[in-house]
Amino acid sequence: MEPKEDINQVFDIPFAKRTYLENANSKLFIKILLISPFILLLVSFTGLRLIRDSKTFSSSFLSTQIDKNNDQRILGHLPYKEISKEKLVVIEPHIQVHVDMSESLLKMREAAKKDGIYLVFLSGYRSINLQNDIFYSLKSVRNQIASERARVSAPPGYSEHSTGFAIDIGDYMQRDTDFEVEFENTEAFKWLQMNAAKYHFKLSFNKNNKHIDYEPWHWRYEGSIEALKIFENSNR
Repeated sequence: MEPKEDINQVFDIPFAKRTYLENANSKLFIKILLISPFILLLVSFTGLRLIRDSKTFSSSFLSTQIDKNNDQRILGHLPYKEISKEKLVVIEPHIQVHVDMSESLLKMREAAKKDGIYLVFLSGYRSINLQNDIFYSLKSVRNQIASERARVSAPPGYSEHSTGFAIDIGDYMQRDTDFEVEFENTEAFKWLQMNAAKYHFKLSFNKNNKHIDYEPWHWRYEGSIEALKIFENSNR
């Protein structure tokens, strides 16, 4: 039978001192019991505050992310409402534009003509239905997916042409550059770069556009309150 271990040897502390420690531990235990409700209250308060702050942070972060991602683009194009027919005027056979832009557009063409530059209007207002035909006909012609087609043609409901404030321009002396990037090498384009802003026209899709291919022939009018409101998001 194994000898019983001496409790004094086990702890290696004299009995008197152990009694003191036991008494001290008892007093400490009582103190802990007395202050524990306050500790629990403090922990609970801190925990609730952390949860509340966490929720506030999460809500704020989510709100910020939503604001950042509140982009209505489809395949790089912003949405545009179709202009009412009452606001359209014919400037050439088969070419209609917004009445607010027509005067400036015709004045620009006359000014270019005086400088020996002959601007050709290729396309103005296009209905959403027509844009639908153009966008989806590209699929059969080019065998491209939607994202590829969108780089050269806006989806229906997302074309600046539907506003009546967009115009495609060519050079009468170089018709082979119509709707081609090579239009940037024409005298007409060089003249537009220098003078279009005087008539409140702006190039819509420049070389820095990450969503849409460069279109040197596509210009939009920003010379009225209505036009500025329509293109506000495009200018951000």
